Amino acid sequence: MSEMHALVRRLYPLCRSITGSGLRRTLEVIGESIPLEISEVPTGTPVLDWTIPKEWNIRDAYIKDSSGTRIVDFAASNLHVVGYSVPVSATMTLEELRPHLHTLPGQPGLVPYRTSYYAETWGFCLSEDTLAGMGPGPYEVRVDSSLADGHLTYGEHVIPGRSAEEVLVSCHVCHPSLANDNLAGVAVATRLARLLAREERHYTYRFLFAPGTIGSIAWLARNRDRAGRIRHGIVLACAGDRGPITYKRSRRGDAEIDRVLAHVLRDRPHTLVDFSPYGYDERQYCSPGFDLPVGCLTRTPYAGYPEYHTSADDPDFVTEEAMLDTLDTCVRAFEVLERNRTYVNLSPYGEPQLGRRGLYESLGGRSDTKQAQMAMLWVLNQSDGAHSLLDISERSGLPFDVVADAAQALLVAGLVKE
Repeated sequence: MSEMHALVRRLYPLCRSITGSGLRRTLEVIGESIPLEISEVPTGTPVLDWTIPKEWNIRDAYIKDSSGTRIVDFAASNLHVVGYSVPVSATMTLEELRPHLHTLPGQPGLVPYRTSYYAETWGFCLSEDTLAGMGPGPYEVRVDSSLADGHLTYGEHVIPGRSAEEVLVSCHVCHPSLANDNLAGVAVATRLARLLAREERHYTYRFLFAPGTIGSIAWLARNRDRAGRIRHGIVLACAGDRGPITYKRSRRGDAEIDRVLAHVLRDRPHTLVDFSPYGYDERQYCSPGFDLPVGCLTRTPYAGYPEYHTSADDPDFVTEEAMLDTLDTCVRAFEVLERNRTYVNLSPYGEPQLGRRGLYESLGGRSDTKQAQMAMLWVLNQSDGAHSLLDISERSGLPFDVVADAAQALLVAGLVKE
């Protein structure tokens, strides 16, 4: 079994929520692959316009029929309980129980995912087929849970670069047994962090593993100054299904990360969509007060596949090939970010003589020598302090890495400066 798929399978059974022991255990498992700095934010702490809620933990939950058979069982799947359900111990008829039962009539064999974080209630999720087989009762109903003062927990992994400017990779880690949303994103991010750490980087890379919405809001509230260092960012989610890559632009729409993803994806099936204030945590990073250059990278977007937020989003639904493709997209995008610079031509009056500087010879033996020569001419012509290498690549139609290699050769020859 591959590394990323093994991590998805290992994390899948854990009962995660926006707080609690399942969330902490998830971060502990991630921390076995990449070291995490763990932060705990106490219940009642104001974070921007929100307040950290009580911590929720659950030990068991079930609905038993008159024979003592658990017809709905938290031990079989943690999706069977509505997230943040308050404790319950009662005997009820089906009529009394029915308002607390959630199904998917259009997908009768599947169990839905439901939560109630900020309104104290309780409920069970089950298949429509199971509900159809239930008689009038009575039923023994139990939710062995607790809502008490505690903490919200998130984890950060930082790869220091030469610059204090940061690239943010943010993943939500609050969903229980849902493989694509978002264990595949977690697995890709974890593997990406390990790859980036293999060599020195220009940017500092910050990986944030936090519960959705309230977690990113808490991080922003506690890191207002640090947020100003973020120059590029992606929210990584739904990274393992078989659909093509979808990139949702930042609020700015033309941020460098938006242009880089469009450039990297142009030669493979993909979809580019404009920003909207609905989705994952990009809407927090892109709120007008912060307006950070953060987009969202997924495969099939949220709610765009029938398995979304159902028991069908299991480890067999995500594939290693899809996660590797998502990983490759991230690596290629960050390589462009790392090398995308703006230069000034130090010999701007006429075309400098490249041959006497040994620049043509330095390209000898390359199959793309002519392409590299053209890249040098383009870099020299466009290096007026206003055009980045990405600008030059897009205008010339030349591959970005060829343009970046040409700029490096010209830099060493003393013909351009950053």
